[in-house]
Amino acid sequence: MNHKGVIKGFLFVLAVCGICSSTGFAQKKKSGGNSAYLFTYFTGNTGNEEAIRFAISKDGYTYTALNGNEPVISSAKISSTGGVRDPHILRGADGKTFYMVVTDMVSAKGWSSNRAMVLLKSTDLINWSSSIVNIQKRFANQENLLRVWAPQTIYDPQAGRYMVYWSMKHGEDPDKIYYAYANKDFTDLESEPKQLFFSPSNGACIDGDIIYHKGKYHLFFKTEGQGNGIKQAVSDRLTEGYVQQDKYLQQTTDAVEGAAVFKLNNSDDFILMYDVYMKGKYQFTKSKDLENFKVVDEAVAMDFHPRHGTVLPINERELQRLLAKWYQPIQVLSTAKAEVIKKYNIVVDTLKKTVFLPLKDGANLKAIDPLFQQIPYVNIAPKAPYDFSKGSVKLIINIAGQKPQVYMVSASVNHNPVLNGYYADPEILYSNKTKKYHLYPTSDGYTSWSGTSFKSFSSADLVNWKDEGTLLDLPKDVSWAKRNAWAPAMAERKINGEYKYFYYFTAAQKIGVAVSDSPTGPFKDSGKALIAKRPAGVKGGQEIDPDVFVDPQTQKAYLYWGNGYMAGAVLNDDMISIDTNSIKVMTPDATFREGTEVFYRNGKYYFLWSEDDTRSENYRVRYGYSDSPMGKITVPENNLILAKDAANGIFGTGHNSVIQIPGKDEWYIVYHRFTRPKGITMGNAAGYNREVCIDKMEFNSDGSIKKVVPTVAGIQKLK
Repeated sequence: MNHKGVIKGFLFVLAVCGICSSTGFAQKKKSGGNSAYLFTYFTGNTGNEEAIRFAISKDGYTYTALNGNEPVISSAKISSTGGVRDPHILRGADGKTFYMVVTDMVSAKGWSSNRAMVLLKSTDLINWSSSIVNIQKRFANQENLLRVWAPQTIYDPQAGRYMVYWSMKHGEDPDKIYYAYANKDFTDLESEPKQLFFSPSNGACIDGDIIYHKGKYHLFFKTEGQGNGIKQAVSDRLTEGYVQQDKYLQQTTDAVEGAAVFKLNNSDDFILMYDVYMKGKYQFTKSKDLENFKVVDEAVAMDFHPRHGTVLPINERELQRLLAKWYQPIQVLSTAKAEVIKKYNIVVDTLKKTVFLPLKDGANLKAIDPLFQQIPYVNIAPKAPYDFSKGSVKLIINIAGQKPQVYMVSASVNHNPVLNGYYADPEILYSNKTKKYHLYPTSDGYTSWSGTSFKSFSSADLVNWKDEGTLLDLPKDVSWAKRNAWAPAMAERKINGEYKYFYYFTAAQKIGVAVSDSPTGPFKDSGKALIAKRPAGVKGGQEIDPDVFVDPQTQKAYLYWGNGYMAGAVLNDDMISIDTNSIKVMTPDATFREGTEVFYRNGKYYFLWSEDDTRSENYRVRYGYSDSPMGKITVPENNLILAKDAANGIFGTGHNSVIQIPGKDEWYIVYHRFTRPKGITMGNAAGYNREVCIDKMEFNSDGSIKKVVPTVAGIQKLK
């Protein structure tokens, strides 16, 4: 299972949620009841991502990470493997003791590498005792046990004990859900594991989540093997009798996992969440009956990317305690959401206690209201708006239970990145039809480059860009590929007096082409892959990263592509097929990785390409030149023209396109970089959290390209 990290398991004991129980432990309403939520989660599959993190919310929809989204409990101290996943948290029947269970696992060792879980206990949500329970060592007849996943806890009122349930896989058998009772101190399991549920179709069942409602226990789980999705089984007894319902509950056609159900405070509504893992996001749905669910994604906001967590309703006293312990003043200064601020690029320095707010073009420095998030028990003085025209402004942050802290906040206009959000592999075109510039990037921010659609943007000045919406959606518009929408290219041709636009794109590691009468679409796919296999003689690499070039000398069109190799071919007059006899491997040298870009200037054909890996801070651009579009590429010395600027926090600069201002010898390079400033701290994830920038590109008198200085300020608007 390649997507084990999931958001799921939101379970509340009846004494917390206020759900009446026919078994005799109804909620006793208390003054000062629950008014907020604690979200426990982990974030990924590498390093300290496999650790317990906390976030808080007042409404159950908008969540704020505590401790700067760093772990609140050390995995090394509580686990046998060095990593923990899938935290589930529960308030005890006494209302004041908290129980948490986690998978004791490091995913890098394999999905069938763990045999243990960790049991934790606390009376204040801050300090936790812990015990490791290795199922294989603790109980007999576990010789064939391969894995122990996603434990959860529920109070059994009839037994008067806490029941832990989880999924296990033995040998060739599918994953099944088991249960056992914990001892009084919650340090061990004192009963033999018994099977709680398995699929009637004998498929795998994982990530169980039980919630009690109107006399019934509802077990939500993920099915695998014969259709993957979220289902539920229902019983009037906690430990037996579950009957599976056939209906899939996810409200999407995308692959999902990790059901998570919780009840909103002071409401009859339930929230069902699940991980849409191929899209790198999750979906929220709402229900009153646990049978019919409506999508409510528009209400959801988080300043972190959780995996497989649970939510616990908490009261104001507990919320204040958590904030006093783990909320950092710098966090609230990072929450600015004013439209004029580039929120992804806020720079904070906790040592110097400074904050920089990058502003969009046209911002009024004399009156900026950052619209910092309103966090309970957190106050900022003085109140906005602020005048940044004369320099930094002193702000004092007061968090209840902490000493006040002072930060100096500054702001100025930055034109890089040019697009708001995560985008990469930018292609740029000047349209003679619209008299505007058009950008065509990869939609980024999806784990492992799993985006499935393309957008476009338009501008009259290269600084202010209008979102033109989706121009091609693989699941809807392309029959031969549905995944990995990457690295497009665009050509404008005048055919029979009318402009036509030809959009070349990567999908499922093949290259396709779609056609439109407008540079913003809609585009119609040709119906098949244009490039689907490697050129003769090439043994490795991928068929990705198309670049289209129309020779201004001959009006002949060419297509270039390849990862690990550079290939080129002549496009036929229809622009949707190639002259297969013209295919040529053109790899310039060993530095070539991907991202070919070709343009013509003063008798020379320039070839640019990216070196290294897009996940590397050293991803960069080199160039060569030729006397013809398919000729031998000459690689000059000192041909590195774009690279990182560590001093200014700019990393991973590559996969570019080039634009000439019509009628002028004025050139700009359009490229992506790691998102700044957080990208360099994200490890491999920086490679799919990228942003698009534009800087000036200049030439020496002999035609060689000057080294481009990547900037934060960006370029000035074209007049």
